[in-house]
Amino acid sequence: MITKTIRYELTNAAFGTVATITFDEQGSPVNTMCLQWQDDLDAIAAQVLQDKAQLKGIVLASAKSTFFAGADLKGVMRSTEADGPRVFTEIERIKKNFRTIETQGVPVVSCLNGAALGGGWEVALVGHHRIAVNNPKIQFGLPEITLGLIPGGGGITKMTRVLGLMAAQPYILESKLFGPEEALKIGVVHELVATPEELMPRALAFIEAAQGKPEAAQHVWDRKDYKMPGGTPSNPKIAGMLSVAPAVLKQKTRGLYPAPEAALAAMVEGAMVDFDTAMRVESRYLAGLMTGGVARNMINTFFFNLNAIKGGQSRPKDVPRYQPKKVGVLGAGMMGSGIAYSQATKGIATVLKDVSIEAAEKGKSTTAKLTQKRVDKGQMSAEKQQGILSLITPTASAADLQGCDLIIEAVFEQRELKAMVTKEAEPMLAEGGFFASNTSTLPISGLAQASRDAKKFVGIHFFSPVDKMKLVEIIRGKDTDDETIARAYDYVQALGKLPIVVNDSRGFYTSRTFGTFVMEGAAMLGEGIPAPVIENAAMQAGMPVGPLAVLDETALSLSVHVLEQTRIDFQQEGKQYVATPGETLVEQMVKQHNRAGRAAGGGFYDYPEGGKKHLWPELKTLFEKPGAAWDLQDVKDRLLYRQAVETARCLAEGVLTSVHDGNIGSIFGIGFPAWTGGALQFIYGQGIEAFEARCSELAARFGHGFVLSAAVKTTLRQHQPVY
Repeated sequence: MITKTIRYELTNAAFGTVATITFDEQGSPVNTMCLQWQDDLDAIAAQVLQDKAQLKGIVLASAKSTFFAGADLKGVMRSTEADGPRVFTEIERIKKNFRTIETQGVPVVSCLNGAALGGGWEVALVGHHRIAVNNPKIQFGLPEITLGLIPGGGGITKMTRVLGLMAAQPYILESKLFGPEEALKIGVVHELVATPEELMPRALAFIEAAQGKPEAAQHVWDRKDYKMPGGTPSNPKIAGMLSVAPAVLKQKTRGLYPAPEAALAAMVEGAMVDFDTAMRVESRYLAGLMTGGVARNMINTFFFNLNAIKGGQSRPKDVPRYQPKKVGVLGAGMMGSGIAYSQATKGIATVLKDVSIEAAEKGKSTTAKLTQKRVDKGQMSAEKQQGILSLITPTASAADLQGCDLIIEAVFEQRELKAMVTKEAEPMLAEGGFFASNTSTLPISGLAQASRDAKKFVGIHFFSPVDKMKLVEIIRGKDTDDETIARAYDYVQALGKLPIVVNDSRGFYTSRTFGTFVMEGAAMLGEGIPAPVIENAAMQAGMPVGPLAVLDETALSLSVHVLEQTRIDFQQEGKQYVATPGETLVEQMVKQHNRAGRAAGGGFYDYPEGGKKHLWPELKTLFEKPGAAWDLQDVKDRLLYRQAVETARCLAEGVLTSVHDGNIGSIFGIGFPAWTGGALQFIYGQGIEAFEARCSELAARFGHGFVLSAAVKTTLRQHQPVY
């Protein structure tokens, strides 16, 4: 029997008839739980029932290079709250077919030739006996939580029953993935083979050996003597832990992510009832999430948008792939030393130049410190560490940059200084090499004037700390050519980071939008809203830290420096720059109150030695207005909507050219809350009309920062994603 997604074949072994169910979705590189597959699975389960009398065993296999990829996420993107009952019925239908296959009293073997993630791992769990190819690149697990969903094809119920409530938590609540060896160790895979060719012979050998042994054709939870490992929720030890678990979870999610809470509930409630009821509980929770907004936001961005970036959708086409062998970094400060570390750990020879050899050596020591932590934890050998360190050449001489494929300047944000180091280093480039600036705010077209070839000059903006931050913003100057953009893209991917491509403007996309967040916070302080309200509201909305804390970390003095540079630039263009209320307040903090930020001893916060940082008490006296009326929802909305408006403006002005760059850039670059799916998905998730209505309310009360022009409104509609 051959359907569009599954093949069903009967073969006669020496011990009797074996059914092989091979997943093979036509026209797709992977197997998914699409609607066609759901229909086909009905037919296959019915056929198994029909053939029951003659079957001695069932083998589950895949005709693809991976075993099974999981759910059809485009279907989730199209669902709405009204679809709840339909979605629940669909989930239950899949599980009913799984149950039919696994309860025929014959052994079922899953042959795992490649990755099985999410729904794919749940397909694997249908087998009573699971055999995997022992390849460390193969991944198994349940990553649904990262997409705002929960495992709902039996993953929660089965993993909890196999591992126990406490041991299953990392794999369910934290989406911990695992390879074949770990799977064998924890008992969710029973056998490893060296090659895919060995899977079928081993499966048949198991089925033959299992004849006459009823327990080999049963899952542990279906056996009469089954007991949950570690105990059920009624066990006092487990009950004690579970009483605090929701509070611990709430602290992590801030109540913004329903999936982990639903997963915990399904685990615990399922552990208190029989297997079939537990499966139904799980289905109800999943149906609720699949038809809710947070899952759609997260799937849009963490699946579709992220795959667009990884697949090079923003990379100019028709340019051959590029791999830099030797890269120069100018400036061995925090950014330069972080870039050197990122390059060396990926095997790229790095020349780290500073004004003195001591400064360059100090920059190299950052890599020594970061790798030492991994050596101490046993995650890296001392030989590997030495190999990485040997790739970094610290120097004070420009001559050592000779032959670099790429040189990146990471010196202080000052035009004249950047121009000087560009002119000194550029002649050292290998033939066909290119030059990049790691500026966070200065327009690339202006900096390119110091270059001998503006076509080969690009912005590559890393985020601090470089070793932890995944995002890199590639900025196309007025004259930068496609080849240079494509090479910059390949370089960033070679570092294992996420590139977004934007067009040139003051502050580009991330710094410009981030500036609106911190300055909106400062403006609210100036209006008399208490500082603790502003900081806590930001955290409650899902930002990693409050705007005042961020201003301290990035230095208030830097914001003032950027403001002064902007005034000069405007003046040279014959215009006058009018500072925003937030910028005015930050300038006042630095110039009148001598509070320049954390590095200078204190800004909006005080940093007592050996103690915990706390808000500067004088903020209350200087800025708080006891009579100032404020509403918590307004404060939260101002912080999120202001960034979303700026992102939409960047899209309308062509600074951003795609929705995926905006969403990924906002989450990974500036910490926009993941539950929203990013600054543009925040708009699309609630509906453009609802967003526009709220913006006009905010604009009427809080000013121009929330105004949406006709061009912005049109652009939002033109770029709306359709699934």
